[in-house]
Amino acid sequence: MEDSFDKTILELESRIEELKKLNMKPEVQFDSEISELEKKLKRTMKKTFSKLTPWQVVQVARHKNRPVLRDYIAMIFDEFIELHGDRCFGDDHGMIGGFAMIGKKRVILIGHQKGKTVEDQVKNNFGMASPDGYRKALRLMKLAEKYKLPVLSFIDTPGAYPGADAEARGQAEAIAKNLTEMAVLKTPIIVIVTGEGGSGGALGIGVGDAVLMLSNSIYSVISPEGCASILWRDGAKAPEAAAALKLTAPSLLELGVIDEIIQEPVGGAHRDYAATADAVKEALVRHTRRLQRYKIRKLVEKRYDKYARMGKL
Repeated sequence: MEDSFDKTILELESRIEELKKLNMKPEVQFDSEISELEKKLKRTMKKTFSKLTPWQVVQVARHKNRPVLRDYIAMIFDEFIELHGDRCFGDDHGMIGGFAMIGKKRVILIGHQKGKTVEDQVKNNFGMASPDGYRKALRLMKLAEKYKLPVLSFIDTPGAYPGADAEARGQAEAIAKNLTEMAVLKTPIIVIVTGEGGSGGALGIGVGDAVLMLSNSIYSVISPEGCASILWRDGAKAPEAAAALKLTAPSLLELGVIDEIIQEPVGGAHRDYAATADAVKEALVRHTRRLQRYKIRKLVEKRYDKYARMGKL
């Protein structure tokens, strides 16, 4: 995320790292300089990240070091047993899921997996799931319903894969089927947007009783670049599009699209994995306990009413 708003922070972090390396030599000590720079870094990050524009939030949400689903699995869940394949065509690596334990509660976990290395990103198609991925997700959600397990859904995708082969195998139908089935699934569903929540690719696993967002994540019907290219025929107007789309967590909470914002550490989730994972785990456990108190019929009714209210003026 090499951008002007982040430049001072990156320079301070680089300087601190250099001094820490020099500090390892016995003949030179920079403890006081490091301490002052760390204080300055903390102040700068707090000031910078307290007033990000929507376009800057987009850049944070897309940061190359932001935690991905397998990071959360390692830090939050126990006994993750991954299940593969949609029993129809193949196994989509951009959508993963299976049985997991969070605390003492067994759940079904599903979500987009972007990857960190170039090789992983290519293998996972940058988290852009194919119809096979959405059908795999639905298969796992049906397992959750059968065994009366809550569903935890992690969203982090630029959008569904738009390739000709995906369209030929029924991309739109697969997403539409998921929306229909999730609306009436007889088990609690908790959705969390951890990075990008792009278009139908996000919504295909995004219907839930509780929808949560990390504070520097985004959730939108289209990317700012896509919106700008359609409205203005100019991708350079993406920052204007980002502001108009109301894609940040505070805007979506105000509009009633999401139910809670999970605050990230100052500087973004990519700067403190452990604190981010702790906050995510606390929210997931709390909402799981809350939703399991409802009778299934009442839960499904409340879910329907929640989405029926959206968009009212």
